[in-house]
Amino acid sequence: MDVDTDAGELGPLDREGLVQRVARRLSKAIVSGQLPAGQRLSESVIARRLGTSRAPVREAARLLENSGLVTYQPNRGFFVRSFTPTELDNLYEFRIVIELAAVRRLIREGDRQTVPALCAQIDVLHRVAEPGHDMLTQVEADMQFHRLICNGAGNPRFLATFEQIALETELTIMLIGKLYDDAHRLADTHVPIVEAIQAGDAPAASDAMFHHLDVARSLVTEQFRKLEGEKPL
Repeated sequence: MDVDTDAGELGPLDREGLVQRVARRLSKAIVSGQLPAGQRLSESVIARRLGTSRAPVREAARLLENSGLVTYQPNRGFFVRSFTPTELDNLYEFRIVIELAAVRRLIREGDRQTVPALCAQIDVLHRVAEPGHDMLTQVEADMQFHRLICNGAGNPRFLATFEQIALETELTIMLIGKLYDDAHRLADTHVPIVEAIQAGDAPAASDAMFHHLDVARSLVTEQFRKLEGEKPL
């Protein structure tokens, strides 16, 4: 099925940083569900919606392929990626490896100014948990907390790797609809991580991060399996 949607995230663009801006618009449309899993990304339709040529759309799709949001099928084009429960589990297993290493390095030799930023981000998570904020805003705030840890660790490889899977992670959470019935619960799950970092306790911080991500891993994969089971044959 070709893309045929109203403007939304797909409004006209100017030419500055065109490929990156097309990629950002498309990623937002995919993560928000405007472009659903399995949707074919028609270069001509998207180019018309964005007011550009097909070339930057094609390049942007390649970038999103690297980010895990789209797949390419020879002679057919690009499609919004569909996931399996195993792929989701693998994604979270990889996140656990990266983020445990990042939080340990943050305590050992990272930027201590990261701690107040993490505390402030928990406040943001509580604020966006209030009525009137959509789930995408909550998911982005959650990912920003983890981004701060990877950035503050002081090894740019951690942040670069995190950014490669950030959009993919956001999409998986958006696919299931929610992690917790009360969005404030999502904010609260970050508190033990910050407390351990503040105490300079690397083992406790590692345990807190593992627990936080492993619970999310279970919730995402289990809810996704339920959704898959509810789909009509």
